Amino acid sequence: MGRIVVEVMPKPEILDPQGKAVMGSLPRLGFDQFTAVRQGRRFELTVDGPVTDAHLAAATEAAQTLLSNPIIEDVVSVAADPTAEEA
Repeated sequence: MGRIVVEVMPKPEILDPQGKAVMGSLPRLGFDQFTAVRQGRRFELTVDGPVTDAHLAAATEAAQTLLSNPIIEDVVSVAADPTAEEA
């Protein structure tokens, strides 16, 4: 079984309250080396057999039409997960 990973992030101009909340908590927990946090979403799409170019094309189309809101989000990555082939 193959797996495709789709990553979606808020557009840079969109406020990210979850990222701000995480950023506020990091220093209180001793993680003071980070200057910003943006929180996105990850989708894992499983296919029968190895991931093909046709699977990646379909995943890209799904990401742009269903998995993301193009008004406020960008699809930043659609790629085969190489670790899925090993399992």
